[in-house]
Amino acid sequence: MLERLRMRFPIVQAPMAGVSTPDLAAAVSEAGALGSIGVGATDAAGAGAMIREVRARTGRSFNVNVFVHAPPQRDAEKEAAWLSALAPLFEAFGAEPPAAMREIYRSFAEDEEMMRTLVELRPAVVSFHFGLPDEARVRALRDAGCFLIGTATNLREATAAREAGMDAVVAQGFEAGGHRGMFDPDATDDCLGTFALTRILVQQSGLPVIAAGGIMDGSGIRAALDLGAAAAQLGTAFLACPESSADAAYRRALFSPAARHTIMTSAISGRPARCLRNAFTDWECRTELAPPDYPVAYDAGKALNAAARSAGEYGFGAQWAGQGAPLARALPAAELVATLAEEIK
Repeated sequence: MLERLRMRFPIVQAPMAGVSTPDLAAAVSEAGALGSIGVGATDAAGAGAMIREVRARTGRSFNVNVFVHAPPQRDAEKEAAWLSALAPLFEAFGAEPPAAMREIYRSFAEDEEMMRTLVELRPAVVSFHFGLPDEARVRALRDAGCFLIGTATNLREATAAREAGMDAVVAQGFEAGGHRGMFDPDATDDCLGTFALTRILVQQSGLPVIAAGGIMDGSGIRAALDLGAAAAQLGTAFLACPESSADAAYRRALFSPAARHTIMTSAISGRPARCLRNAFTDWECRTELAPPDYPVAYDAGKALNAAARSAGEYGFGAQWAGQGAPLARALPAAELVATLAEEIK
């Protein structure tokens, strides 16, 4: 994998949709690792612009990540109840909840324009989160020369990735920040840790494995490699890089006591995701309601965050972070890659 993608170091910067930027991805790739951009939260035009921006900054390989979630099952009664439950929070910030919620992100499984953009621009790597594309999409991307990476939280999903034609698989442990990559959010989650999952997939998946979740330094990368992983994927470790688009409040929270208390939450987006403990996650602990499906619930979550921020409260954002958050370092991306490479030795 490293040779094909011309990677000097077995390090993958996680895509982190909404936080990873073309500047970050290009800097990481130029430094000898694999930079990534997440385009699941934009449309085909936005994705095309991001890909072209990365290419303007580096001639090296980089990864483009898309979301392959099942389309949401809309439930008007459930959505109304959720907005009603959120109403007191909006009112506390002098705002009203939206009258209704929207499906704000399209799944790659249904997005023909995104598919055409990827085939046209032929990024070196395309990776998938929440599921896998159909056979026709896989074939077209492979024909375009793309190296394909799936995400798995268990052996069943990794096996599906191999059978679908993936070239490698990310073993996403329960420690990982951001959204769980599980294909079915309603299925039982075995909550496998990064190292247990990595070793299982190394032995039984039949694919090169990229370990992900809680890995923040060269010692963690070395441990993953010793378990047989081909590389390690780090997301939270790159959050504090100046090239990321994490805002000042997010960065402050990352270097606060909240970093020691990450929590898995579904309230913000409608799917399980690991977040720095904040006011939104504390509210979720007090409610018994289940949110609407992803990404419909995210529409309300984003509206609430905007209302809170306008009132000077920054504890309602999607401050995704893994369990290794207390080990974060504020370094430029290239310097961080160089530091990680030295630590691996």
